[in-house]
Amino acid sequence: MYRSQRHRVSGFTLVELLVTIAIIGVLVALLLPAVQAARESARRTQCTNHLKQIALAITNHADIRQMYPPARIEYRQGDPTVFICGGYEPTWFAYVLPYVEESSAAAQWDLMQPYGTHDEELRSYAPSTFFCPSRESQLQLSRNVLRQVNLPCGCGGTVGDGLPGVVAHYAANHGDLSPGFVGNENDFYWGGNGTGVIISSRAICRGVWPVYPERPLDRIRPKDIEDGLTNTLLVGELHVTPDEVGIAPDNGPMYDGRLLPSSSRVGGRGMGISAGPLDEHAPWLFDTHANYGFGSWHPGVCQFAFADGSVQTLDNDTDEFVLGNLCNRSDGAIVNLSN
Repeated sequence: MYRSQRHRVSGFTLVELLVTIAIIGVLVALLLPAVQAARESARRTQCTNHLKQIALAITNHADIRQMYPPARIEYRQGDPTVFICGGYEPTWFAYVLPYVEESSAAAQWDLMQPYGTHDEELRSYAPSTFFCPSRESQLQLSRNVLRQVNLPCGCGGTVGDGLPGVVAHYAANHGDLSPGFVGNENDFYWGGNGTGVIISSRAICRGVWPVYPERPLDRIRPKDIEDGLTNTLLVGELHVTPDEVGIAPDNGPMYDGRLLPSSSRVGGRGMGISAGPLDEHAPWLFDTHANYGFGSWHPGVCQFAFADGSVQTLDNDTDEFVLGNLCNRSDGAIVNLSN
């Protein structure tokens, strides 16, 4: 006599399946922050390397040319006519291209001709060295969004109507606000007035009409950094909010010398490091579309290259006076960041 036998079917019950899914969900939730932190750490390391390369390129330019590259060519109000020219030429980014192994692109830039005279392909190209991977995964081009702004030159009007070009993630140290920013000839905005390392420079002008720049006039050299190379900022990360990426004047074309904050920034009292890309209280000059401060998309910190080539990370809440001392090349205030 044969007895029938029941065979249990192997597998999960519904309850077991739900429990397993819940456990996996918890594990993923626990691991995700660690994975994101590891990815951000890798991006920050790459950003550090980019800043080192930029600092080395600027230093090589200074060694060979006996001057740091100018932030841009800009005249100064009240100067003799012989110095009143320029304002539209390429920024310091074009000057350092030969020193980041971009000789071919560098050869196409005429540093004493207006940005707009160069072709679109050149204006839209920049080496990956100029970009921070924490901010964008690819090169971004400027967008023509018209804005009515007030600028530290005491001037203003409609901006954003220029020819498009690639935008930057880093900015040169133009100095602090001690020269002024109220609309007179002493303001940091004008040629020769910056207290940083890479500043707006007047030009030796040539011609009768039109008058054109022949070469930079204001030359900042390593010996002019009286506070010491290890105590003076050279380049830092440029603050911009996600909705302002690619929009002038905050983040317009990086090679266009027409608008200073697209390639250079200042720091000091009233102009600290922003608290991140979504900082609603980031420092502004005059209005919310004239951003001249440093800031990054790294959580809680901003990275800077110093004039000695080192890269250091500063907390976003770094004291504004300390930041100003680091931005000013010769204010006599030596900052010890090791404390």
